[in-house]
Amino acid sequence: MRKASRPIKGLLIDLEGVLFTDGQPIAGAVEALEVIRKQRIGCRFLTNTSTISRETLCDKLYAMGFSILLREIFSAPLATSLYLDAIPVKNCWYIVSDEVLSEFDGIQQSPGAVTHIVVGDIGSAWNHDLMNEIFLHMTHGAELIAMHKNRFWQTSDGLRLDIGAFISGLEYATRRTATVIGKPSTAFFELALLDMGLQRDQILVIGDDIDSDIAGARNTGLRSVLCKTGKYTDVYFIRSDTAPDHLIESFAELPTLLASINQT
Repeated sequence: MRKASRPIKGLLIDLEGVLFTDGQPIAGAVEALEVIRKQRIGCRFLTNTSTISRETLCDKLYAMGFSILLREIFSAPLATSLYLDAIPVKNCWYIVSDEVLSEFDGIQQSPGAVTHIVVGDIGSAWNHDLMNEIFLHMTHGAELIAMHKNRFWQTSDGLRLDIGAFISGLEYATRRTATVIGKPSTAFFELALLDMGLQRDQILVIGDDIDSDIAGARNTGLRSVLCKTGKYTDVYFIRSDTAPDHLIESFAELPTLLASINQT
């Protein structure tokens, strides 16, 4: 484990699987976040969720008992919008939920050749015809932009296939690489890091996904904590080549871990 050169002053916290699962807060998570707030530790909440808007997500978090501000949430759709804003000429095709489409109000679709295909979570809407249409646009030069490339996600009925499988299939078929915006993209973590105004050795990343949260943190030069909730499984953890700096049972244990780190 790497030792901190300075006390932890900021946290980059995943949401689904760390603070809550299936709309229910993880035991002790609400109370743990309140303790952390009282210690004046800054927080940003990083999420690859691309089925709902940040406003709706913020309302849901509040209903679960979490006091989280809209400006503290860094979502993959928000980062994708910022990415597209920097492209001067574009004609986008959005394959996203109707609610998330509102994140792109200033970047309208228009008739003509598609230059950028933006993909988010669409659940069971995936089918062969859609995959083939995306494939054809990509063979004519369109850039594939994936809000994330998660392999799977956690539900009350167990793990479910996520959009990463479809993105990888399109990459294989076209021999082209998609632009991935959300975690584990280094740019995504850098965006939150810049907003906090802290140095890397003052930041700790908290997640349940060893591929997106922990690997993303390591690639950005940040220390990480893996929670044994949400997507976490012992088997996947043991087989992974990525290791967190700290492993805890749940977010409820984070205040104790922070106290230990900041005392060293």
